[in-house]
Amino acid sequence: MNKNDILELAQRGIIRVVFTKTDGSERIMKCTLHPDLLPVDDRYDQSIVEKTRKENPNILAVWDVEKHEFRSFRINSIVSIDYLQDVKSSS
Repeated sequence: MNKNDILELAQRGIIRVVFTKTDGSERIMKCTLHPDLLPVDDRYDQSIVEKTRKENPNILAVWDVEKHEFRSFRINSIVSIDYLQDVKSSS
């Protein structure tokens, strides 16, 4: 799977990603990029952040649904990905 495939899955619902952290340990994370599950943050305009932050094509930032924080992982460190749950949009 490439970054775009993973991005598409995360935007549709909740996925479980198993990856190797930089310290060599393995991490299992349930995460999403579905708009209805992301936090609302009025402190900044997301479009400005996206324009000023340089995107790293090897890293994907996602919302960890268990830790309730944004986390990231390197695409090349992925051991496995499972699609867990569709999320129905509230709009």
